[in-house]
Amino acid sequence: MVRANGAVSLRELARVVQTSEVTVRRDVRALEAEGLLDRRHGGAVLPGGFTRESGFPQKSHLATAEKTAIADLAANFVEEGEAIVVGAGTTTQELARRLARVPGLTVVTNSLLVAQALAHANRVEVVMTGGTLRGSNYALVGSGAEQSLQGLRVSRAFLSGSGLTAERGLSTSNMLSASVDRALVQAAAEVVVLADHTKLGTDTMFQTVPTDLITRLVTDEPPAHDDRAATELQALADQGVQIAVAGAPGGNAGAGGDGPPSGRRHRDVPLPGPRRQAPGLRPAVALGAASDQGQGGAERAARVADLRRR
Repeated sequence: MVRANGAVSLRELARVVQTSEVTVRRDVRALEAEGLLDRRHGGAVLPGGFTRESGFPQKSHLATAEKTAIADLAANFVEEGEAIVVGAGTTTQELARRLARVPGLTVVTNSLLVAQALAHANRVEVVMTGGTLRGSNYALVGSGAEQSLQGLRVSRAFLSGSGLTAERGLSTSNMLSASVDRALVQAAAEVVVLADHTKLGTDTMFQTVPTDLITRLVTDEPPAHDDRAATELQALADQGVQIAVAGAPGGNAGAGGDGPPSGRRHRDVPLPGPRRQAPGLRPAVALGAASDQGQGGAERAARVADLRRR
């Protein structure tokens, strides 16, 4: 079966070549080491990951539980009376549904889905950009959308995308969407990326937010066997991105009054260096110290294992 992200499942590969999934998984790892394909959660794609963008109907059914957990956690980083921007996407739509309960909030968005989720929130003001409607994701794009964002200044931007890597940051498959997202980033003092683990390590055509401009990543806990996602999380943390993982067992960032309330199960990955931050905005709590660059393979594996346990 070919998935919406272009990946072929390991089960289907095993059926076609008439062998076990264990054998296929081993062979896929060997092919990835030679650069002949890229592994994805439960499957594989051609190298590079520059796949065609899925439409809203397909995206809305992918990783729904993970998106819900991410939205629950991300909503705790929004404070009463703030002005924020929220980009287009199914994960940001989930976030918007939770923002309806935040009093005095002003939300600037180019997403019809985000605006619809907040349409009946009496205490939330919604400001929409101009632009041309892009039907595949119900977002306003083009020069009209970008021009309407000029001169805007808000505390945070909440964005999603098609892929996220430590090397290039957040990216998307559509040029018009990428251009509007870059304009949203320019309007914000902090950038919060919402991305489930299936997007980690995926690189798509158009960069929207370089890694050095990402303040925080809110994601979900990668599966135990997904070394690629765990390694990418550590690489992002090494570059100074604050990482909050929804649903992780153990700690939270409630101590000392920083981060989400202690009732939320999550963890923050270490912060090795300073990040861009507006006055009065609270940083996430850093747990432990960042790993040194240039460690050997065994030590890197130990860091990844430790990252998954926390």
